[in-house]
Amino acid sequence: MTAPCDSLSLSDHLPAARREGRAGAREWTGLALLALPTLLLGLDLTLLHLALPALALDLRPTSAQALWIVDAYGFMIAGFLVTMGTLGDRIGRRKLLMVGAAAFGVASVIAACSTSANQLIAARAVLGVAGATLMPSTLALISNMFLHPHQRALAIGLWATMFALGMAAGPVVGGLLLAHHGWGAAFLVALPVVGLLLVAAPFLLPEYRAP
Repeated sequence: MTAPCDSLSLSDHLPAARREGRAGAREWTGLALLALPTLLLGLDLTLLHLALPALALDLRPTSAQALWIVDAYGFMIAGFLVTMGTLGDRIGRRKLLMVGAAAFGVASVIAACSTSANQLIAARAVLGVAGATLMPSTLALISNMFLHPHQRALAIGLWATMFALGMAAGPVVGGLLLAHHGWGAAFLVALPVVGLLLVAAPFLLPEYRAP
C-alpha cells in the first residue's frame, strides 16, 4: 500500500515540464551547442568557392584536382552518413560527436597547412568523414533531448535552418577571410567551434546507445 503513495509523492515533486516530457533550459542550451557544428558543416560545403582562385595560385592543382578539392568533402559526407549513424547507435551518439569534432579540428589544421593539391584533397576527404559523424549525431541527439512532438519539430526545424544558413554564409565568410588572410584561414574557423563543443558537450548533451 505504501509503494503507490511513495511513487505518487515523487512524481508530484517533478517539474511540470518534466512530467509532460517537455525540454527544459538544459536541453535548449544543448540545442544551441548542437547548432554550432551543424552551421560548420554547411559552411564547409561552400567555403572554398571564393578561395579557390587564391588556393590555385599557391598549390597549382590540375582541373581534376581542383574539382576534388571542392567536392571531396561533400562526397565523403554523403557516403558515410548511414555508417556513422549506425556507429553512433553502437558506441554512443555523444561520444561519436566528440570524436568526430576532434577529428574535424585536426583535419582542418592539416588542410590549412597543405603544401600540395593531393594533401589538401586528402585533408578534405578526412573532413568529410569527420563531418559524417557530426550530422547524424546532432540530429539523433535532438531526438533524444526533445520528447514532446511540438518541441522536437521546432528543434529539428532550427537544426535544418542552421545547416542552410551555413551553406548560404560559406562564400561570404570565405571572401571576408580571403580579404584579410590567406586561404588557409578558411579552414581554421572550425577550431573555436570544435573547442567549445569538446568542453561543453559532456555537461549539456546526454549520452545514448541503442539497446
